[in-house]
Amino acid sequence: MKRFILSLILFSLCLAGIANEPVEVMVLMKARYDRTELCRRAEFYQTKAARRDYVVRELKAFAETSQHDLMVTLKDLEQQGLVSNIHCIWSANAVSFTATDEVIQMLADRADIESVTPVEKHQCIHEAETTGEVTDISRYTIAPNISQVNAPQVWAQGNEGQGVVVAVIDSGVNYNHADIADHLWDGGEEYPHHGWDFANDDDDPMDDLGHGTHCAGIVCGDGTAGLRTGAAPEATLMCIKSSDNEGHTTLVNMVKGMEFAVEHGCDLISMSMGIAQAEVSERDLLRHTCEALLDAGIVGVFPAGNEHNLQHLCPIPLNVRVPGSCPPPYLDHDQMVNPGGLSCVICVGSVDENDTVASSSSEGPVTWQDTEFGDYAYNPGIGLIRPDVCAPGVIIWSLHYQHLNDYDFMSGTSQATPCVAGIVALMLHENPELTPAAICQILEETSLKLTPTKSNRTGVGRVDALAAVTAAAEWDDVGEIFHTDNEFQASIQQIFDISGRIVDSDYDKLSPGIYLIQYRQGNQLKAKKILIR
Repeated sequence: MKRFILSLILFSLCLAGIANEPVEVMVLMKARYDRTELCRRAEFYQTKAARRDYVVRELKAFAETSQHDLMVTLKDLEQQGLVSNIHCIWSANAVSFTATDEVIQMLADRADIESVTPVEKHQCIHEAETTGEVTDISRYTIAPNISQVNAPQVWAQGNEGQGVVVAVIDSGVNYNHADIADHLWDGGEEYPHHGWDFANDDDDPMDDLGHGTHCAGIVCGDGTAGLRTGAAPEATLMCIKSSDNEGHTTLVNMVKGMEFAVEHGCDLISMSMGIAQAEVSERDLLRHTCEALLDAGIVGVFPAGNEHNLQHLCPIPLNVRVPGSCPPPYLDHDQMVNPGGLSCVICVGSVDENDTVASSSSEGPVTWQDTEFGDYAYNPGIGLIRPDVCAPGVIIWSLHYQHLNDYDFMSGTSQATPCVAGIVALMLHENPELTPAAICQILEETSLKLTPTKSNRTGVGRVDALAAVTAAAEWDDVGEIFHTDNEFQASIQQIFDISGRIVDSDYDKLSPGIYLIQYRQGNQLKAKKILIR
């Protein structure tokens, strides 16, 4: 299969007449870290920050070891001028680099490589058609979408997301805008502009498109210029630029942004970007990265996309963009009839001011049965329900990227996503040790229900900040079970390992590790992550 993929790459280069021109490729290694063992060890760390640092260290060390021989070869070829721009992707045990076709052909004989894929630019920032009446925003001091999700009631309790670091990965951020300038991540002398630009590989993630500044404002715009646009107006903003001034980026630059955010201490990621019609190898790499973020205790909020009306091009089960199509950190009872693995992704759909689903909001289900993961079978099978929740995304007012005291409106799941991220920041201010699974479960269980069961149009429903933060304050996660509890054991329905496989329903017989237990509480089916030592 690997030789076939390489042949296709070389054949495509020849057709394009650039067979002798260097091309950027992504190599996915065969070696995989034992996630169950990694998570078991990570559970011994008492804080989320310590867990995150441990997981990052372990995955970096594993990648360095398994890539050692390949890196020696690549460095030697670099000296010969045949390879350049070598970069280790530790979250997925992959390597990206630019090479000639001769080097790519050489890789066909390596036993340690799973796949080699050309790194292509994608239109990852997508525009949705704006329909509906544009609000006269001058009469408001709080943006209507923020009031719709009950965020001001949380602020009244003194919680505006203070101390929570949100990494916005997008087209960059105009960090000089009045509404965000005083609560930016301090990157010190190394990162003087509060983040990094992976599109141009420099230290200035200035927005030259407008999309990223707009999304950042929905997370934490504080209203200094007159309009509160952010759900968490005092959260700390980390600015990461991964796309160019036309909304194009590569898979590698997206992943670099995610890794940078985790390495530099973010509490959550908001990334209003995604790839439509992604190649299987691109999906595999993004899911591996999203699993690594979950193992590090980091939650990511991603859009479903705006392709609902483009199903002739992106038909179900490929209508939702990746990484939004990756699994959530928590599986509710509706998904439990077709369970699979987990990742860090909370996928967000879009509704209007009346909580009616936006016509453009992408629709699930998705499937991973055609990838190396082989789960969430579809037809037959319900696939993976996407999105998880929804938020206002139609004619949303937020920060203008060129006028530092002004506002503009945009529409799409890109605008719904940072609204949910802002609510997650409020939840983490209230309860900093919430796990990604707990965050996802709370958001789902406290959302305004729009359908009787979890829907492939709106997920569980429209998020409610006040209800979510109230639940977060009271949350007591089941993290460890060390002894037989007959009453609890009688309520167990099924037990899954970390990859989503069904295992023995008697937890006394399980080996040490991390498991997801489906159990009955009254008339409801619930799920909890447990550690067995």
